[in-house]
Amino acid sequence: MNSYAEEEQHILLTLARDTLVAVAANQPSPAVDWENLPNALHSARACFVTLRHHETDDLRGCTGTLVARNPLALEVVITTRQTALNDPRFAPVQSHEVPHLHIEISVLTPMQPLDYQSPPDLLRKLRPEVDGVTLVYGEYRATFLPQVWERISKPEVFLNMLCQKMGLRSSAWRDYPMEVYTYQSIIIEEPR
Repeated sequence: MNSYAEEEQHILLTLARDTLVAVAANQPSPAVDWENLPNALHSARACFVTLRHHETDDLRGCTGTLVARNPLALEVVITTRQTALNDPRFAPVQSHEVPHLHIEISVLTPMQPLDYQSPPDLLRKLRPEVDGVTLVYGEYRATFLPQVWERISKPEVFLNMLCQKMGLRSSAWRDYPMEVYTYQSIIIEEPR
């Protein structure tokens, strides 16, 4: 599936917004109405939920999963809760912040291994603005969603910063044989 119908997008954004409102007020997450849910939202899909300030576009939280584990509607609820309360970079979202936050849901395609022979070959095979990238080296792992290309347009800088996110030095992707995976995302977001 390449996209979601307008009704499906509306349902997902409503679930995310209702979850954000509830968890910021220390209330339980809303229940999913499975009987009236379109079939596409019953399929297991991985997703990320990103929260940004309306006025400044500053990041307020972004978490998710790279592997499908739940029906998409439920994953959006779980991931919105996780982003609002447990992104380790930020304090939990407070009720007074909720009206000022913009919600973006990234529904991910399954990750695919990227076969490459050398660091220059890896740079050639990356597809800026198309692919999200996950780097894995032993116990270290980090990912950047495809949207990150909007802020970091050069593949070399993109990989440098991804290594830093992993907790390694920026040149680690050149120095060590890393597993590289790519995926794409379908963006569903509230109006600006």
